[in-house]
This record gives sequence, structure tokens and C-alpha cells, in this order.
Amino acid sequence: MLTIGNFDGVHLGHQALLARVRAAGAARGLPVCVMTFEPHPREYFTPDKAPARISNLRDKFEALRAHGVDRLVVEHFNAHFAGQSPEDFVRNIIVDGLHTRWLLVGDDFRFGAKRAGDIEYLRDAGRRFDFVVEQMPTIAHDGVRISSSEVRAALADGNFERAHALLGRPYAITGHVVHGMKLGRKLGFPTLNLRIAHKHPALSGIFVVQVHGLAERALPAVASMGLRPTVDDSGRVLLEVHLLDFVGDCYGKLVRVEFLQKLRDEAKFDGLAELEAAIAQDTREARAYFAHALDANGPSARRDFATSATDRIS
Repeated sequence: MLTIGNFDGVHLGHQALLARVRAAGAARGLPVCVMTFEPHPREYFTPDKAPARISNLRDKFEALRAHGVDRLVVEHFNAHFAGQSPEDFVRNIIVDGLHTRWLLVGDDFRFGAKRAGDIEYLRDAGRRFDFVVEQMPTIAHDGVRISSSEVRAALADGNFERAHALLGRPYAITGHVVHGMKLGRKLGFPTLNLRIAHKHPALSGIFVVQVHGLAERALPAVASMGLRPTVDDSGRVLLEVHLLDFVGDCYGKLVRVEFLQKLRDEAKFDGLAELEAAIAQDTREARAYFAHALDANGPSARRDFATSATDRIS
């Protein structure tokens, strides 16, 4: 059982498609396989106009696994792959490579060189090579087609409630904590650093976040996602997270950073003194956010927060 696509974000539309593949697989006693691409085809053809990335590969893999995918095939999208004719794509990938018996694609699926292959070509190929082809209709939310583009728009606007509604889960980024420049520590705001492998994340700026994976409960924090223009001209994207009231050695640990609210856009400051003042203000606003959330949730939430804030790890 096969489905093909970029699956950026694994949003509710993707999830509906995966549910259909799982049901068909269960009925036939066959495993569920997803084929996706790296890089995104538009990153290959038009890198300057490529869409922002919602998910890194790790988060995409985990989301697909959570929705019942048994096998994942990541095709390296390069000149050879892009140059295949629709017929070669069907023969080499779908038939000989994956031995497909049943294939489900979305309503806008195109394939092969110059996107020459369409659903009718696939159906004809299915009849010739003995595999079933189905097409998934559009899935809508509040009258709007659920798509990766809609999720990107919500994230770019800092509308995490909307992103949650489209994804079916809070928006988060997972990664291992790596060593950085240690500048935050010098300024009095030590940070966890997570590398972002792609150059165009779906959001940038300063955010209120909570961090999973370091203690029993999520830890309150403030985060910066972007290029750090005041201190770095390398063009490298970095996610930096300052934990509130937490001390511990976090290097090498796998954490999940869940985004709660946008505070401001990234800015370039005239020196470290201005940067330090801005970080201090961001931290005060993050503390105010969590204090308001705790007050809204009552005494039990305040007790839980007090416990998590004093957690320590070695």
C-alpha cells in the first residue's frame, strides 16, 4: 500500500489520506508505505522561491510513524530523479522498486519530468501493471482547503491556534541540543541551541515556548528562531531557547520545543547592550505569559509549575 507526497507538516489533510491507506492495508493484509522527497522538489528547481519548511525530517518521520506508516522511502530529489519520464517513474519506482499493489494520491498529484504525469496516466498504468489507483478528495477546515500552504501562513503570522487546528497537534520542533557561541551565557541568558538544517523555516522571531524532554513536565522558556543578525553574519538558522528557572547540563539531549505565542520579529541591534536589554524584556514578557496561564488554571497548575521549575538534571 503506497502513497506519495512531500507531507510537510503531516497536517489533517495528510492524516486523512494516511487513514485511508491504513484502512486499505488492513483490508488486504499489506504494510503501509510512504514515499517522500528530500529536498522538496521546489527547493531543487527554484531554491530562491521554495516554500518554507514546516517540519524537519525527524519531525516528519515521527508524525508519519504516529499515523501508522510501516515503511518510509525518502527519495533523493536530484537531476536523475527529476528527469524521469512518467513511464520510467511508474516502472522504476512504483512497480519494480516498491512492488505496489494499491496507490493513493492527493487531488493535485503530478509526477515525472515537467510534471507530465497525472491521475489519468496513473490509472492507465495501474491497469497495465496491475495495481489499484485511488485519488483522495480535498479535506477542508472551516471551508478552507487544508494544505501545507495554510499551515505555513498560520505560522508566519504567529497564529499557533490556527496552526494547531490545521495540524491536529501543537506546533513544535525537535532536535538535539548542540554547543553554540556561549554568548547567551555571557549576557546572563544561557540558551539551548538546536540547529535548523534547512534555510527557510516556516517561522522566525522571538517566541514564548515550552520545552519537553528535560524533566517530567514541560519547562517554560523563551526562544529565538532566526539568523541572529546582531552577532552572526553566517546566514545559518538557529533555534535558541532560554529556559526560565532551570539549571542543568542539556548538551546532546533530544528536546521538543513547543511554540505558544509570538512576542516580536527578529531585529538587529546596535551592540550587545541593546541586545541584552531586548532579551531581558522578552524574558519578562514570557514570565508574564506563564504567570497569566497559571492564574487562569488555578492553584493546582501553580503547584505543578513550582515543582517543574525546581527540577534539576545532571
